[in-house]
Amino acid sequence: MTRHIVVMGVSGCGKTTVARRIAALTGFAFAEADEFHSEANVSKMHGGVPLTDDDRWPWLRSLADWMAQRAADGQSTVVACSALRRSYREVLSEGPPSVTFVHLDGNLDTIRQRLSHRRGHYMPASLLDSQVATLEGLQPDEPGIVLDVDLPPGTLAQLAVQRLDALR
Repeated sequence: MTRHIVVMGVSGCGKTTVARRIAALTGFAFAEADEFHSEANVSKMHGGVPLTDDDRWPWLRSLADWMAQRAADGQSTVVACSALRRSYREVLSEGPPSVTFVHLDGNLDTIRQRLSHRRGHYMPASLLDSQVATLEGLQPDEPGIVLDVDLPPGTLAQLAVQRLDALR
């Protein structure tokens, strides 16, 4: 049976770094959700305009399809994706047989500092507040764990793998 993990949280929380490390530890296929955005979505975000739900639905469906295709091939996946709302996570969960979420959450000052040092990304730090306002944390009936962004990425990846294995 395949496993599918979505590392979620606001921009700058370390999703990509942690998801890549989880993929390295597990051998799962990795995907960066930002690479699935349409050019129109990227242009909006680059211009400092928050995405609407209508902008996000096709993007989320394409990620769910990517995971489902890998599952059909017997391959497990790990995806770095903001997945800010429960409804977004529900769309992601429609693809593969099951999805487990790793929510990187914590101190906004830490996240703001990381964003201020990030270069070459189309998501400006100015959109962090809109992401925080949109964020709906994992609910008790959603499969997943919450980890503190103040921990080093390697520790976060190891904790994620250990705690997700315990959930099986």
